[in-house]
Amino acid sequence: MFKFAIAAAFLALFVSKNVQAGEKSLYDFLWLDPDKKVYVLQNKIYKKEHTFYADLGYLSNFTSTFQDTNGFSAKAGFYVHEEWGLEIFYNQYSNRDNDNRSNVRNINGADPFVRRLNSSLGAMAIWSPFYGKINTFNKIFYFDWSFGLGLAKINAESNRKTVDDTNLESTYDKESYNSVVWKTNMKFHLRENIHLGVEWMQHHYSAPGPNRNGREAKDSLKNNQDLIISVGFSY
Repeated sequence: MFKFAIAAAFLALFVSKNVQAGEKSLYDFLWLDPDKKVYVLQNKIYKKEHTFYADLGYLSNFTSTFQDTNGFSAKAGFYVHEEWGLEIFYNQYSNRDNDNRSNVRNINGADPFVRRLNSSLGAMAIWSPFYGKINTFNKIFYFDWSFGLGLAKINAESNRKTVDDTNLESTYDKESYNSVVWKTNMKFHLRENIHLGVEWMQHHYSAPGPNRNGREAKDSLKNNQDLIISVGFSY
C-alpha cells in the first residue's frame, strides 16, 4: 500500500509536469513579437495563503499483524504563506483481534505480543510546493500536493508484561510515547471551499518489546502507518 501511495503521487506529478511553475513563470518565444510572453501555467485558481482549513476522515492502519485497526482523523490548519502552513491533528483508533491472532492462539496455545494505538495528537509544519490540474472525463480537477513533518503524543496499550508467562491471562497496560510524524497528502478541490484528501501518515517512536523471563526489554524504533481519506472545508 505504501508503494501504491508513492506511485500514485509520482503519477500525479507526471500528468501535471509543469505544476512547479509559479504564476510569474514565463516562456519567451522568438517567433513572437518581443513584447509577447506566454505563461507556463494559468493563474492559480485555489489560493491557500492566509486561509484556514478543517478536515474529517476515515483512517485504515497497516502496522499491526494481529489487529484489524481503523478509526477517524480530524485536523485543522492555517497557511501563513502560499507554500507553508501549520496543522494540528488528532487520530482515534479502534482495534479488534484478527484471524492471525486467533490462529496463533489455537496452534501454540499462547498469545502473541500485541501493541495497539488508541490515539495520537500532534502538530506539524506543512510544505505545499506542487499544484496542478487533471482532466478526467472532460472535467478538470485541481489539486495540491503537500508534505508534513512534526511531533505527536501517542496513547497505546500492549500485553508486553504478561505475554511471556503462559500461566497468566494476557492483559493490556496503558502506554504513552513521543513520536516524530511525517506525511504526504494529495488534496483535490471539488468546489471553491470543499476538497477531498488522500493522505499517507507515519509515526516513528521508541518503545520496548515484550518482557523475557521477567526482564524488561530494551527500547527499539517502531513505526505506525495510516492511510487517511478525508473531506474538508477551507475559508
